Amino acid sequence: MPEGACPFCPGSGRVPDSYDVHLYPNDFPAFSFDNPPFAAEGGLFRTTGARGACDVVVYSPDHNVLPSQLSVEHWEKVVELWTRRTAELFAHPDIEYVVVFENTGVAIGVTMPHPHGQIYALPFIPPLVQTELSSAREYSNARGECLYCRLRASEVADGRRVVTEAGAFVAFLPFYGRFPGEMQICPRRHFGSLSDLSSSERRELAEILSIVRRKYDNLWKAPMPLMMLLRQRPAKGDHLYFHFHIDILPIQRSAAKLKYLASMESGTGTFLNDTLPEEQAALLRAKEPASTP
Repeated sequence: MPEGACPFCPGSGRVPDSYDVHLYPNDFPAFSFDNPPFAAEGGLFRTTGARGACDVVVYSPDHNVLPSQLSVEHWEKVVELWTRRTAELFAHPDIEYVVVFENTGVAIGVTMPHPHGQIYALPFIPPLVQTELSSAREYSNARGECLYCRLRASEVADGRRVVTEAGAFVAFLPFYGRFPGEMQICPRRHFGSLSDLSSSERRELAEILSIVRRKYDNLWKAPMPLMMLLRQRPAKGDHLYFHFHIDILPIQRSAAKLKYLASMESGTGTFLNDTLPEEQAALLRAKEPASTP
């Protein structure tokens, strides 16, 4: 990006001159509703249309503000935009799955420093999501209960990996975490997507996002490079077994060291995590803020 040419800044001519949060169509979309339709046909070297959508969620008009510096009120506006756009994309006949996510930090590969996230609408269910759905469905069918509800209740009862709580939401570092300081934000109530949030839950989700993002940036006294993904049910069909949650995947394992996905992780799917979630959770609990102001 040429210096001084940020398209997300007011005055660029690409966004409104005044806004709080803004939905911006990706300039280089991997998926577009103008593309031919998607058809899942087998065979070597087959291609198909990448029909869908790629949106950018501009968090703030301030080019230099960090996500951790956004107020709870501002995060609530981000959550409301996520929710509105998810509902619109769920209703589109070609869309099977909606991914709301954020990449933050140069170490992650981000070249646009203006605070933003993204929303991808896909004409298929991604492979890793399909694996998670199948596992959750199998558990629910066998046990008659939600896998995520049991996991959340067990983590709260244990307590060692819980980082913070805010009303309807609990943030903990999963026992099975792959990344250093990997976190899951899980609602106490069972529901499947952003569209199911009540107004009070939207506010409390904004509160816990504000808390954990500040804790992460205070951990090593620098902005934490991370990936954040909102896990929702598929856009079509009944998926009552699925439980909405947010995964936060940091890659900073100490003040001076990054966690790289090398041959074992990338080539075999076997993650080597040289941090313990109990120790990382204790470090994060000790960092400010203990709660929102």
